[in-house]
Amino acid sequence: MNDWVTAIYAFAAGLTVSLVSFSGLFVLWIKPERLAAIVPNLVSLAVGVLLGDAFIHLIPDAAARHGSVSTVCMTALVGVFVFFLLEKAVRWRHDHRFALDTGSEDIRPLARMNLIGDAIHNFVDGILIAGSFLADPILGFTTTFAIVAHEVPQELGDVGALVYGGYTPRQAVLYNFYCSLTVMAGVVFTLALGQAAESSLILLLPLAAGGFIYIAGSDLIPALHEIPTLPGLVGQATTFGLGIGFMQGIVVFENLLLPG
Repeated sequence: MNDWVTAIYAFAAGLTVSLVSFSGLFVLWIKPERLAAIVPNLVSLAVGVLLGDAFIHLIPDAAARHGSVSTVCMTALVGVFVFFLLEKAVRWRHDHRFALDTGSEDIRPLARMNLIGDAIHNFVDGILIAGSFLADPILGFTTTFAIVAHEVPQELGDVGALVYGGYTPRQAVLYNFYCSLTVMAGVVFTLALGQAAESSLILLLPLAAGGFIYIAGSDLIPALHEIPTLPGLVGQATTFGLGIGFMQGIVVFENLLLPG
């Protein structure tokens, strides 16, 4: 297949994945009081998806590429540490805003951290998409389909986390879409650098996993504990488990779709 045809396919696939971010568009038409009741469950869904993606998908994929589980786990820990430093910077900026900067006064740091983690993850997806198209067009289409499948529950959870973090539903949908565009950056990066970009996945996959573990454990799970009611516990536990189940199901699906 010609290089320009490969590029067109990769860009189209990346754009398709970016558009999946609009799966959370439904929040725009839900009444505020109903949305307030739903958002904690979307946050717990995000926790399950983030942890499931990290432990079931990203870390095993990195270990398969690298061959050293201990190195991959250490890199994931570096990712946790990097996101710890990032949140320190976000919180410092939040606490030291100029008095006139009131536009983002009610935005929690967890929302900004979620955007950062999502942007990195989408960049990795762009590398995977373009790399698979460079290898074989059929592999490119199946990889894109698998990524779209696991993006849907993640985007739902992301929008819920952003709304919980203080963004309006419209802002949450819009900013989530902006973050999804880093898929295109990953596609361009891979088409420009080829094998070098593919090799970077050994580092980027566990770093993204570490970021997801940090965001879920440090920011989202403590937020869920702010709702101590029994119905809240049941709803959150159910959607938490569903998030993990979605990720496990996607891995099974990918193994069937992409044998070997």
